[in-house]
Amino acid sequence: MQIQVLITFACLVWNIQCVGSQSTLSSPSWYSTADSPDVEGPVPLVAGSGSLATDEESPSKDSSESTFSEEEKEEIPDSDMHWHKKLFPLDSTDYLGIFLSCCGLIIASGGGIGGGGILVPLYILVMGFTPKYAIPLSNVTVFGGAVVNYFTNITKRHPNADRPLVDWDLILVMEPLTILGALIGSFLNKLLPELVLTILLVMLLGCTTYETTTKGIKVYKKETKENEAAAKVKESELAKVHNSENAEAVDAESQSFLGDEEKKPIISSELQKIYDEEKTVPLFKVGVLWAVFVVVLAINLLKGGGAFPSPLGIQCGSNGYWASTAIMFLWICIITWWCREYLVKRFHQKKELGYKYVEGDIKWDESATIWYPIACAVAGLFAGMFGIGGGIVKGPLMLRMGVHPRVSSATSACMIMYTSFTATTSFFVFGLLKFDYAILFTIMGVTVTYFGQQGITMLIKKLKRDSLIIFSIAAVVGLSTMLMGLHSAISLMTPSHEEEASFCAAGE
Repeated sequence: MQIQVLITFACLVWNIQCVGSQSTLSSPSWYSTADSPDVEGPVPLVAGSGSLATDEESPSKDSSESTFSEEEKEEIPDSDMHWHKKLFPLDSTDYLGIFLSCCGLIIASGGGIGGGGILVPLYILVMGFTPKYAIPLSNVTVFGGAVVNYFTNITKRHPNADRPLVDWDLILVMEPLTILGALIGSFLNKLLPELVLTILLVMLLGCTTYETTTKGIKVYKKETKENEAAAKVKESELAKVHNSENAEAVDAESQSFLGDEEKKPIISSELQKIYDEEKTVPLFKVGVLWAVFVVVLAINLLKGGGAFPSPLGIQCGSNGYWASTAIMFLWICIITWWCREYLVKRFHQKKELGYKYVEGDIKWDESATIWYPIACAVAGLFAGMFGIGGGIVKGPLMLRMGVHPRVSSATSACMIMYTSFTATTSFFVFGLLKFDYAILFTIMGVTVTYFGQQGITMLIKKLKRDSLIIFSIAAVVGLSTMLMGLHSAISLMTPSHEEEASFCAAGE
């Protein structure tokens, strides 16, 4: 995203951006962090509200302690007031939460956008986790599903061309700028009041749901006409005429191609080289993506955050903090510039050689390599500002760009694998994973996503309707709108201590 909520890379950058960030006014309640190395002693977080309270201000502390056995308390750090029972024995909230999560994952598996926007509210509202633990648990769930999607989609072929289903050029354009936008959005997240964030979040996801649903209906109607036309042709003698015309056209095209080949053998061989290169996964592009994530992850870890102090002693707001942030921005801008230069050069090469694009392909000319990255940066901005997974925004964005639904789903799932892996690594280092639940949810993500994807794929082939992918995305975004809006409303109605918004609120 997830959140994520693919939870996606937006989750990572928000959680580790500032050391000891505590302001409930400056961040959505589902992204509240209670532990801070700058605060002496425990700083409890009122469950489900996202509000901070000191030991003296929390009259329910004793009653909260009494609900846990001594054996359960032994597994909870003394400095952590976000108590939750161990996984076993499972209770009714566990069964209900797991069931609803599985339903959400099945729906999300078709669209390839993770489903973090569904999981985080479920883990908080149904299973009783605080945001501090719900976000990492949602992320590992999404990561489990993303791994399945990645290795399943990596072997699939494009429906209209002899190349992989995943569009790696699209990832090169979208991912770096999405990260950059998420970093900027995470700062706005800390400054804007929660009420403003909640209203904007519901408006954004609501509009996205409407547009995605509208797109799905249009594609569905188009598919209906095509299927009806194909059925009529099959039942009449027009099919023979159609095949005859196609054979003549192919023969004429072959003769023309051979003629061009005799005139310009070098150009034709170069064009064939491009087609051959596109038949396999471009390893150097994958390497560029990993380079982006590794550098950004390394810088964020060196900056520290939450219960994980900076190894270099960097404090939020210090010169070192802003210098490391500037380096991260510069690195992303350099990669973005390189990707644009590469794609524009590639576009002109294809144009000169007469490269044939198929439906859903994007021509990466000078204009497209400016406006589409800007759109991706805005998508990342929303992801970081609202603390939602980037997939919820990028999935519908790719559909709006005209990308083929299957390509959009596979490409989005691939990006989520990278972002969720990075975020999972961060949460592990920061000690924010509750391992008993994390193991279960990872297995759940892998299993449910696999069978859900297989089922969706069978339906698409049987019904010949790629619109099912679009409706899947619309359903995930719509459910995320309702669940995250509900959780935000509950949090806003819960009394909390208001603090002045700042980048480095210490919660004093």
